[in-house]
Amino acid sequence: NLRRLERYLTMTWASGAQPVVVLSKADVCENIEGMVAEVRGIAREVPIHVVSVVSEEGLDSLAAYLRYGQTIALLGSSGVGKSTLINFFVGFQRQRVKKVREQDDRGQHATRHRELILLPQGGLLLDTPGMRELQLWEGGEGVQATFADIEELARHCFFGDCQHESEPRCAVRTEQTEGRLDSERLASYLKLQSELKHFRIKHDELARRLEKQKTKKLHHLVKERAKEKRS
Repeated sequence: NLRRLERYLTMTWASGAQPVVVLSKADVCENIEGMVAEVRGIAREVPIHVVSVVSEEGLDSLAAYLRYGQTIALLGSSGVGKSTLINFFVGFQRQRVKKVREQDDRGQHATRHRELILLPQGGLLLDTPGMRELQLWEGGEGVQATFADIEELARHCFFGDCQHESEPRCAVRTEQTEGRLDSERLASYLKLQSELKHFRIKHDELARRLEKQKTKKLHHLVKERAKEKRS
């Protein structure tokens, strides 16, 4: 799911971590090159690794991330193979593994809590439960990094505050209408920007309320002390 992957990339960039895309279960994929090309289209400068624990394909390429002093975290939906990878890394059946449901091809929750695991190689691995929903928490820098291609186009819009909707001489919309920018990717970018805007408004409103409550308490305290002095 490219749109979900964009969210993961945005959250990872915003956290300050270095994102790495692992395409697991390569042994059951009939179009690996096509899948990698699709991911490369949205994760331009991010390392992409194709692996399979079953056929042991590509696993050696992950060794560089498991070094002593290195901390890595596994993010992904249920059923993508996080627990299977962990079991391979530690060398035994440490994490419980569940099969993907046949009726809808969806993963089942095998991991229900976060856990920090010490790897034999000396690194630390943070295992996380499968995520069904991803909501942004700030992450403006993450959006800029994930959608660097659109951000670059936006610099050529006629209006500096262009929202890329119906404004004239919008460089982003021009690229999209002429087929050089994927419509779904643009829609994903605009959706994430809208979510961030909503978050900022909500966060600012909460900050105003807290400050107002703090001021009220301070005024009340001043009045109480004034009464005590008069008495």
